[in-house]
Amino acid sequence: MAGIATLAIAYVLSQFYRSFMAVLTPALTAELGATKAQLSFASGAFFISFALAQFAIGVSLDRFGPRRTASTLLLLGGGGGAFVFASATAPWMVTAAMAMIGIGCAPVLMSSLFIFARTFSIARFAVLASWMVAFGTAGNVIGAAPLAQAAEAFGWRPVMAGLGVITIAAALAVLFVVRDPKSPEGMESGNAGFGGYLELLRMRVLWPIIPLTAINYAPTTGIRGLWSGPYLVEVYGADALLIGQVTFFMALAMVAGAFVYGPLDTMFRTRKWVAVVGNTIGLAAILYLALNVVLDITTVTIIFVIIGVSGGSYGLLMAHARAFLPPHLIGRGVTLMNFFSIGGVGLMQFATGAVVTANVVPGQPMAAYSALFWFYVLMLGAAIIIYLWARDAKPETTADTGNQSKLERLR
Repeated sequence: MAGIATLAIAYVLSQFYRSFMAVLTPALTAELGATKAQLSFASGAFFISFALAQFAIGVSLDRFGPRRTASTLLLLGGGGGAFVFASATAPWMVTAAMAMIGIGCAPVLMSSLFIFARTFSIARFAVLASWMVAFGTAGNVIGAAPLAQAAEAFGWRPVMAGLGVITIAAALAVLFVVRDPKSPEGMESGNAGFGGYLELLRMRVLWPIIPLTAINYAPTTGIRGLWSGPYLVEVYGADALLIGQVTFFMALAMVAGAFVYGPLDTMFRTRKWVAVVGNTIGLAAILYLALNVVLDITTVTIIFVIIGVSGGSYGLLMAHARAFLPPHLIGRGVTLMNFFSIGGVGLMQFATGAVVTANVVPGQPMAAYSALFWFYVLMLGAAIIIYLWARDAKPETTADTGNQSKLERLR
């Protein structure tokens, strides 16, 4: 349990790093001259490097275990990237720092999920994964009002340098505290390296799950971590403290959402329909913003809260896919699905930057954000429709230890 607690603390840092830039937008724009497109690119660099690292991490987890995998990358990428960010003198340095931090944070949650998958039953995986995400999402809370206040009091550079020190300390704690789980007895070897990913991609049962896994988290993290700052500044004239307050409530909602999704599959005995209903609620909230771009701050905050709660289905979707993974591909299986999740977020960061830039109308900032919200509506709606074809994985059947024979029939 000490190892899981250590990884959970490291995951708080991972969540912080993926969302903190919205609060620092005014400072980075004023001091470095960074444009919205450059900040969007830097934010996307975190997610793209995070996603691409998943392939090597999956192999490393299956071969070397989570302790060495997570500690090494978090130390070099996470800690090193934070120091590069703190010393940035140009927008390209922010992008480089975010790419480094993305690689450093990439193995943290996957190491936890790997341990859960090797140690606990499939039926408990959704709750454990969701609650780990919920705990880690506290990083979004820290990256809201507390970060704004710290940056206001000490300056953003000292704050980022201090976070670099904390990240290095967390990496060393992972190295000395985490224990690798034992491999199940009699586990088949299968494809030992990257070929295992081809085996996974041939599993048709995963295909309808992948699009929603790639898109469900993108609107929530995109709005919270990137666009809430510019949106509130340009449409409402908000300062850093107001941005911090609004995003603070959205961050709390993201924590609550991850906790709420955790036990719902057991309560309703379905993973598929919990994910469908939850994401449809989020779709409706984003559609409301698309139709009503200019609202009062209180209403905007409430809509952001709804989007934050409904966007917490990551753990549930990972559990849905986990139900069909063979034991010898657990590490590569969870990292493959995480690749689509984080990669989808990264691509959406780049895409939304282009959407906002292409729809800028001088004197009418709401035009760009209307296009942004409509883009999220179309992408999430398409993913939900595809997911309707997914085969459900009910907790009472996936807990069966004879699932392997069923798996073979589903391929």
